[in-house]
Amino acid sequence: MDDTYRLGPLLLLGGRANRPLSAEIGRILKENPESATIRNFADDEIFVRIDYNARGRDVFIIQPTVTPADSIMELLLLIDAAKRASAARVTAVVPYFGYGRQDRKDQPRVAIGAKLVANLMVAAGADRMIGMDFHQHQIQAFFDIPVDHLYAAPVLTRYFLDKKLSDLVVVAPDVGSAKMARGFANRLHAALAIIDKRRAGPNRAEVANVVGDVEGRTCLLIDDMVDTGGTLANAVVALKDRGATKVFAGATHAILSGSAAEKLAAAPLEEFVVTDTIHVPEERRFDRLKILSVASLFATAIECVHENKSVSQLFEMAAEADSGG
Repeated sequence: MDDTYRLGPLLLLGGRANRPLSAEIGRILKENPESATIRNFADDEIFVRIDYNARGRDVFIIQPTVTPADSIMELLLLIDAAKRASAARVTAVVPYFGYGRQDRKDQPRVAIGAKLVANLMVAAGADRMIGMDFHQHQIQAFFDIPVDHLYAAPVLTRYFLDKKLSDLVVVAPDVGSAKMARGFANRLHAALAIIDKRRAGPNRAEVANVVGDVEGRTCLLIDDMVDTGGTLANAVVALKDRGATKVFAGATHAILSGSAAEKLAAAPLEEFVVTDTIHVPEERRFDRLKILSVASLFATAIECVHENKSVSQLFEMAAEADSGG
């Protein structure tokens, strides 16, 4: 019999990158995620220690790999500590996979950061990985271990369905987001539009054209992440200039670097809806920012993995239910 069918009790560990999400997942699972001591020495070197017996247990470590890179190092140390404590299996639960945008060699002499981080997690001893809305789906293939790729679509679509927005158009902020936007349009029974974006440089984009009819309609911009907020703010202005009556926006990962919060607060947005894969500190929040929790999705996925049940079937069913299918 496979060893995965003889695992001991579940042990939940939460890193420091998103303690509120870890706490909520723990509350749902009735497990204490604060089962490890994590602190920094005077020189900022990270120290971790698992405070409970991990021998033979099924360990799940919750840690989004947000900046700074200390979050990655902290995750690697927690994985290593669990393996050295003779855990039966270690699963890295990474709500936001940092370095995911560095997924290919698109210019000479550059690193493929996404593959490197995947290699580091496997080398540290991770046996499995659970993530959400990778920047590119093929990142799953960067891992030489099983990956469960979850989607925030059930949470986001449920929210917007409940709002009962009329004459809705789902808008992709660029061609790369078109497939994701099409999925949302199908679930929300909405039309689809695409913004033709020209990128002038890293984190700098200009709207060139809007493909689709948005005049006199309610628009919903959908993307997997929002970093500097420039692309989204420009897209909102472009849609309003082309006659959109109201513009909403939704994204899975709210990175909100630099002055992103100020840009979005100043944009003519009705509401900006994100999930809590990344903890948004109070100083980066604004009145029209709405944060939805994905804790129940991760808690259910952890439970399914622990009990050797199908994860993919569960979330396909959830997405169909939210679309009215």
